[in-house]
Amino acid sequence: MTHRAAGTPAGAPLAAEAVRDAVEAGHARLRALLPGLTDAAVRAPSALPGWSRAHVLAHIEGIGRAMARQARYALRGELIEPYDGGFPARTAAIEEGARRDAAALRTAVGDALAEASAAWAAVGPGDWSRPVRYRDGALRDALLAWWRELVIHTSDADLGHGTDRWPPELCHHLLAHLAPRAPEGVRLVLEPAGEAAALRYGPTDAPVVTVRGPLTALAAWLAGRAPHTPLGCVRAGVTGPLPELRPWP
Repeated sequence: MTHRAAGTPAGAPLAAEAVRDAVEAGHARLRALLPGLTDAAVRAPSALPGWSRAHVLAHIEGIGRAMARQARYALRGELIEPYDGGFPARTAAIEEGARRDAAALRTAVGDALAEASAAWAAVGPGDWSRPVRYRDGALRDALLAWWRELVIHTSDADLGHGTDRWPPELCHHLLAHLAPRAPEGVRLVLEPAGEAAALRYGPTDAPVVTVRGPLTALAAWLAGRAPHTPLGCVRAGVTGPLPELRPWP
């Protein structure tokens, strides 16, 4: 069963142009973190289990270029897969790219961000509904995917911009987009601190599990990242562990 969040705590979804502005801010944020990278730093573990910083940066490079080409081809009225060779080729490219030294990674990621900026800047107001091959969606969906990947993996790289600094707009987007991760068989209620509206997922007649904490920590948890501060979880009036989430949609 697919769970949907009830209510939109930050109002209507962001316009595509506002998302593009947020993406550009994410580009600038990551660029500012790159100059300090050393060879030792890129070999060090990232916040993602099993991946070094080099793996995360190679993935950012790859997904940035993949979504950029979705935009370029969509503007020509053509469809193309995000990655030539599909998921196996994506995985191989990450492993190969992670072998590079810090200087090569800095250059590659910087070039990918420049490519992404140019591709998305070319999209006009009437273009956002153009079809793309990515999940058989529209161009706006590809932009949102890049926004999620960019911000989340910038934090995964553990370069000094953690989940506690995620923009509120992205957090609200994640809480809606990741609704299918809500645990099965419960009524999950998320209560962001300082916000009037709670989010509710799952069947209304199921046992209620309430999770409370800062908006950024709730979004990080739903995204499969360690919350930067402990979250409170209550089931049937008793404090307990956080429930297990379902896979990413």
